[in-house]
Amino acid sequence: MRLFAAAYPPRAAREHLVHALAEVRALTGTTLRWGDPEQWHVTLGFYGEQPEGAVPDLAEHLQEVARGFPPLRVGLHGAGSFSGTTLWIGLGGDTAALADLMHGCSLNPEERSRQRAHLTVARTSRTERTRQAKERRRGSRVRAHSGPELAHVVHALSVYEGPEWTLGEIRLVSSVLGEGRSGGALHTDMDRYVLTGA
Repeated sequence: MRLFAAAYPPRAAREHLVHALAEVRALTGTTLRWGDPEQWHVTLGFYGEQPEGAVPDLAEHLQEVARGFPPLRVGLHGAGSFSGTTLWIGLGGDTAALADLMHGCSLNPEERSRQRAHLTVARTSRTERTRQAKERRRGSRVRAHSGPELAHVVHALSVYEGPEWTLGEIRLVSSVLGEGRSGGALHTDMDRYVLTGA
């Protein structure tokens, strides 16, 4: 099974972001494939494919991490893109403590140096990726941010400031690709671990 540790923004934070995205979504047409707000999460540690027997060890690890951190105050803040194909919203607030929490949840030392707290909200559509590939084959220059639409969205959302909330738990989540709404991943909570700072 495919597993990761995550924190989920509360409904009020997601609804605030949905409202902020409404206008820019209208500008992108079919260039971007937007994620399901119910599935939006901050990945704290990604474990990939794991056998069922790995779940107890991961649970013990995350329980220990959760005991080492008090609840954090965070909020969605700013935007960016990865590789010109993925639109993300960043986080503000207790970012140093959040980075430490992510490092604690990660099992891979190489992943720790690459982690950036973010919420993925959209990816370039298959149609857009096909268009880019055709341009590359013809020797045309492909814009760095997959066309003006993504660049415009990132610019428009760079000043986004969502409401703060208390990040008070870590969730261990299983993910089944292609089983969710609109062909996305289906996420199922395996367990939750409350941040106690004890």
